[in-house]
Amino acid sequence: MFSEAFDKLLNAVDSRCRLATGIKVRLPSYSLGAELDHEVSQILEEWRVNGKVRRLWARDSTLWSRTDESKWLGWLGITEDQLAHAQRFTGLTEEVRREGFTHILLLGMGGSSLCPEVFAMTFGQLDGFPELHVLDSTDPAQIKAVEAKVDLAKTLFIVSSKSGSTLEPNIFKQYFFQRVKEVVGADQAGSRFIAVTDPGSKLEQVAKEDGFRHIFHGVPTIGGRYSALSDFGMVPAAAMGIDVPAFLDLSDEMVIACSACLPTEENPGVILGVVLGVLTQKGRDKLTLVTSPGIHDLGAWLEQLVAESTGKQGKGLIPVDREALGAPDVYGRDRVFVYLRLENAPDAAQDAAVEKLEKTGQPVVRVAVTGPADLGQEFFRWEVATAVVGSILGINPFDQPDVEASKVATRALTDEYEQKGSLPEEIPVHEEGDFRLYTDSKNAEQLSGSASLAEYLQAHLGRIAEGNYFALLAYVEMNEAHEEQLQRIRRKVRDAKRVATCLGFGPRFLHSTGQAYKGGPDSGVFLQITCQDADDLAVPGQTYTFGTVKAAQARGDFQVLAERGRRALRIHLGPDVAAGLAQLETAVDEALR
Repeated sequence: MFSEAFDKLLNAVDSRCRLATGIKVRLPSYSLGAELDHEVSQILEEWRVNGKVRRLWARDSTLWSRTDESKWLGWLGITEDQLAHAQRFTGLTEEVRREGFTHILLLGMGGSSLCPEVFAMTFGQLDGFPELHVLDSTDPAQIKAVEAKVDLAKTLFIVSSKSGSTLEPNIFKQYFFQRVKEVVGADQAGSRFIAVTDPGSKLEQVAKEDGFRHIFHGVPTIGGRYSALSDFGMVPAAAMGIDVPAFLDLSDEMVIACSACLPTEENPGVILGVVLGVLTQKGRDKLTLVTSPGIHDLGAWLEQLVAESTGKQGKGLIPVDREALGAPDVYGRDRVFVYLRLENAPDAAQDAAVEKLEKTGQPVVRVAVTGPADLGQEFFRWEVATAVVGSILGINPFDQPDVEASKVATRALTDEYEQKGSLPEEIPVHEEGDFRLYTDSKNAEQLSGSASLAEYLQAHLGRIAEGNYFALLAYVEMNEAHEEQLQRIRRKVRDAKRVATCLGFGPRFLHSTGQAYKGGPDSGVFLQITCQDADDLAVPGQTYTFGTVKAAQARGDFQVLAERGRRALRIHLGPDVAAGLAQLETAVDEALR
């Protein structure tokens, strides 16, 4: 029996159903094989018979784990709420153009940074508007590299943090506010900053004290990874010149199509969610994302949404993003491929590779994206699909307990540094040139007998079994050169071991795939990479530096992996990261031989 509040929500949905007439949203298509196709049909029918789409829209927590899910479904009505107050966005767009800013720098992590990054990477710099950059790394070299790309005097900074207490955005703000004061003066610095945060947060208080230009509020009932269509995504979109009301109008078509207005078998989000949920239960739990070049960064946003939502209680989908397509024989029976094809700019090589995979019997789901303006529709489609997967798996798709565990471990280390002036001493299990290898006692015992870097890698990679995945966790500057080197390493492991591979740059992946690595199925083999920072960077007002924070985050990450019994090894490089990665690649080659 639904409560009166639930009945009101359902009536609100029903009142919008008249808009469903004429809505044309393409359904995902899928080729799974007769047996899996039949199971998907059965689950869709079960959702129809039991009115589960209506229950989802009624925020009925019995669809999931019967805990606090009903508190985190504000995203279901976000487009209607945003369109009712769309003048806020057009006003910001006009203001930014008028003020003559040349750059926008968004300071955030996870849900507050990944959607803006998709906009920046997809749309580029729009005519007459500043270029949007995103900083979501505590690596000192990356912070300096981003700073070098902008004119501090003509940059609009967006400090984005839902809770307002997240470590990284706060220290980013401390650093750049100090730098801007040095350039334009203390009386003008605040006019270069905007805050996006939940009402009453610590960040809101700081923004008022420092005279920020604007404070935009998030919605407390929307978690960070579901916040793309809230102000966390729409404020940076408006600032960079995107027509936000038009974007939200298109997004709203998907919202209506995913509501209870249409039959379950015509619901684009529910269909996708049921397909992925059924495949996950059948062991096809490596969600391999294939995205057209024009929307390639959408995969990074999807990684967080899927991994952080489903990877818990030993269950979950492991998203595999930016893994170059290979020959069909390098893939095992644990894959599902989702091809997000940009219809106005498809890639012929991708088309051919996906078709070849389909012909060999790999399950393939195709999602047609008309153009970049339809990204909002994909945000919402996948949010619904992820909620449906959570229901099928019987988990809460709106919490992130293992992300919090890493934060606690990091905080303990930074607190110790504040008190003692140093992090706890570490003893490597092996030293070789500039390399230092670290692990916990359990992993060290399993790797015992190794006498060189290559032997340690051989023993570590030798633990990869069928149905496992291999993850590179790199706490180094995220740049094109490092990316290419790490991508080569992951491809070599994939081709040799025939397993799915993941690549994450720290600390950003901690707020994304880190949840699934620690709380999801125990099928990961992890190689963490850290480095000695050639140049560090002070955090104004703190005794610790950005390098210290990054080191604490890496250690906290590894500590929780070890506590969860994961197979993990850490390799620490010297200050020349490119040279270190080149040597690591050579050692991997030797280990795989």
